[in-house]
Amino acid sequence: MTRSRSLATATATTLTAFLLLAPAPLAWADDDDPSAPPGSTTTSPPPKVDPNSPGLKLADGATLAPAKVLDIKSVVEDMGGEERREDTNTDVKFALQAEVLFPKDSSKLNPEAAARIKAIAEEAKAQKATDVRVFGFTDNLGSYGHGKKLSKDRAEAVHDELATHLGPEVTYAVRGYSEDYPIADNGSEEGRKKNRRVEVSFPRGQAGTEGTLG
Repeated sequence: MTRSRSLATATATTLTAFLLLAPAPLAWADDDDPSAPPGSTTTSPPPKVDPNSPGLKLADGATLAPAKVLDIKSVVEDMGGEERREDTNTDVKFALQAEVLFPKDSSKLNPEAAARIKAIAEEAKAQKATDVRVFGFTDNLGSYGHGKKLSKDRAEAVHDELATHLGPEVTYAVRGYSEDYPIADNGSEEGRKKNRRVEVSFPRGQAGTEGTLG
């Protein structure tokens, strides 16, 4: 894709929390978090920390709790919100609004979709991805069953196009979630438009650098 667009970038702060008082339970992200479909994220183990290191200054009688590391998360979205890229230290995820890929209530890709999907495939190659997730979503209008079928059919269509650019060593998880896992408020058309989307995600490989849309 070769067109200029305004980028709105929000980069979250890296947090490495070392609790310096008595050990407490770790608050890891719940796998049932409605903002993240099952299997859409990967996790990396926390770094090993030597509690006897002389560089650590603890109060008398205090012990060092296990370390917890939160992902760096970078989000890049084009001005119209048609395409969104999220990077963490473990994953890359693209979200494409349905309107830029399909006609209304259809799972047939439009002519513009091929270039967008090809660009995502090139990034998957750069990241040496061998496991790719393609998830479809709708808004809450219409029946849940209709949304389930439409979101799955759209995910399948994006998968088929991706597969023309990626090698046979790549495996896919293709799912349709209907109106589940909204990323915006379905109470407005602006929010519903964001929820009608297809997400393509894969673990980060050795490329190691954040890309841009386009």
